[in-house]
Amino acid sequence: MTETTVAAVVPGQTAVPDQTVVLDQTVPARAPWSAVVRAGHELTIIDLEGNQAVDFLVYDAHDTSLRYSAPDTLQGQDSIFLTTGSVLRDCEYGPLMTVVADDVGRHDTLGGACSVESNALRYGHHTASQHACVENFLAEGGRRGLGKRDLVSNINWYMNVPVDPDGALGIVDGLSAPGLSLRLRAERDVLVVVSNCPQVNNPCNGFDPTPVRMVVTAGAPDPAL
Repeated sequence: MTETTVAAVVPGQTAVPDQTVVLDQTVPARAPWSAVVRAGHELTIIDLEGNQAVDFLVYDAHDTSLRYSAPDTLQGQDSIFLTTGSVLRDCEYGPLMTVVADDVGRHDTLGGACSVESNALRYGHHTASQHACVENFLAEGGRRGLGKRDLVSNINWYMNVPVDPDGALGIVDGLSAPGLSLRLRAERDVLVVVSNCPQVNNPCNGFDPTPVRMVVTAGAPDPAL
């Protein structure tokens, strides 16, 4: 893809002016997506129509045994939710990506990825024919040399999973809205694998999966340098 310089990447507040766009793709509803994001580059995820959960995994692009670790990430930031300043850490506590801007303010780390098996268990065997995030991860990961053993607990951007006082988790209407976005900086070369969640049995997508936009840009220069 030819690189272009744009004055604004997205319509929301997370856009950074005068950056070079190296990749700009719309991920259809229910579809998988992946890309290598180079160190220092930034990935902006735009919720085009609002209330769309984006299941997300990230790996070291050169050694995929170093992959996102939910326990290390949560321990490192002392919170179960992700927002601006959150560092996504690998299984050896190394930083993979950092959330540098966020229009929503809270993203889920506990809800996991839907699968054919979990859908059938939670919502009935009539859902067994429905596509799910685990299948998206396996299909897209397979294109990158990943298999089922490489799947770990994932992040759910835009998904609203409150934790009740008794420890129970809920899946409720999202906090996002059309055009809101978040931006992540790659701390090293990383492989990002996404499932644009196809779930229609709970409110995580407003019962209506919609497209999202993925924009990779060359990171803004550090003003301190």
